[in-house]
Amino acid sequence: MKRPEGEGALPKTSEFYRGCRSIVRWFFDLFYELDVVGLDRIPLRGGVIFASNHASFLDPPAIGCRIDRQLHYFARNTLWRQPLGWILDRLEAIPVKPNESDVQALRGIFKALSSGGSIALFPEGTRSFDGSMLSPKGGAGMLACRNQAVVVPTRIFGSFEAYSRNDKLPRLFQSIRVVYGEPLHPQDYDPGKGHPERYLEASKRIMQSIEKLSIPTIRIV
Repeated sequence: MKRPEGEGALPKTSEFYRGCRSIVRWFFDLFYELDVVGLDRIPLRGGVIFASNHASFLDPPAIGCRIDRQLHYFARNTLWRQPLGWILDRLEAIPVKPNESDVQALRGIFKALSSGGSIALFPEGTRSFDGSMLSPKGGAGMLACRNQAVVVPTRIFGSFEAYSRNDKLPRLFQSIRVVYGEPLHPQDYDPGKGHPERYLEASKRIMQSIEKLSIPTIRIV
């Protein structure tokens, strides 16, 4: 399969991010059996949203640690204290005010995507309570539609068993699988400005693409 190129210049990855990504890769290699499927489906260029199910704190690093692109993650604004704030700034994380309408965060997202960067989103809005997928919120659809971004549906298997929201400590040496689907373009998820629930419908279509992903019998990395 030919890898999708996307549009625009090749996105830059900072040395600090590459170093942190190497540490995270080492962590998963040492303590978990992490496999990824579909790396060849990820566009090399242009703004990309990785939209994934969410069952564990392990999900964000698992999504990004094998991707040769820098992901801009979200973090609560209260985490911007030293030394963590220094690290988050160098990772180019986007601060978010929980449970509030955050214009500054939206600007950070739009800037990242318009400059050819990548972000990770969870359409469900929160971690699953039992490992099953939740109904999506409209936020992911809104960001995708307003940016007319390419969306890579992503499904994670095994992270709930490794570290659920009910666990005080992670369970080590579990199998975790990350599957990247075929990229979705605006015509695939955006019902148009005339739709009465445009953003929610877009989120539902993205979530349906995530739900369809499965672990293939023959692994393609």
